[in-house]
Amino acid sequence: MMKRAQESGLLQLHIHNLRQWTTDKHHVVDDAPFGGGQGMVMKPEPIFAAVESLRNSNSFVVLMTPQGRKLTQTLAVECAARPHLIIICGHYEGVDQRVHEHLVDAEISIGDYVLTNGAIAAVVLTDAVVRLLPGVLGHEQSAADDSFSSGLLEGPHYTRPAEFRGWKVPDVLLSGNHGEIAAWRKRQAAEKTRDRRPDLLGETEEGQES
Repeated sequence: MMKRAQESGLLQLHIHNLRQWTTDKHHVVDDAPFGGGQGMVMKPEPIFAAVESLRNSNSFVVLMTPQGRKLTQTLAVECAARPHLIIICGHYEGVDQRVHEHLVDAEISIGDYVLTNGAIAAVVLTDAVVRLLPGVLGHEQSAADDSFSSGLLEGPHYTRPAEFRGWKVPDVLLSGNHGEIAAWRKRQAAEKTRDRRPDLLGETEEGQES
């Protein structure tokens, strides 16, 4: 999807190496933390220099960090509405606090765990955002029907054959009655969410009725 989006002109994606913005002979981007402690910390100079050279009036600067706002479909939609995203990949023990306080517009986490390389988290955010851009998916309704888009998990899907090893496709899906099919899918989504992610139901109309 990402390749197709770039080829069709729907997306411009650029990957930058922070070492391009270092000024020392060894292109150092990290250093030991003041006050001692484990690991290394990303230096502020190359990060500030990189962002300031790439940023424009429409830029929204994101730092991937376990301390950030948890990535949800709602947040992905918010990011997809931004015309220019700059994503900073956290690394090592983290980045200098001055980056948090004086450079970024938002901090995002992809979950309550730690990775060795923030580029992995940046790829997750990028994929979640790109698929929401108009024209990227084959059908405009695809993203709207995804899990979490309506506050519910997505319901079950079936395809041919209508019967496999004695397991049959629900009759309603073969009925041709689009109203009944839509109602069935909505009920199934609510039931799956109630079973697997009841925490989501408090934010939906279905959850309030249950």
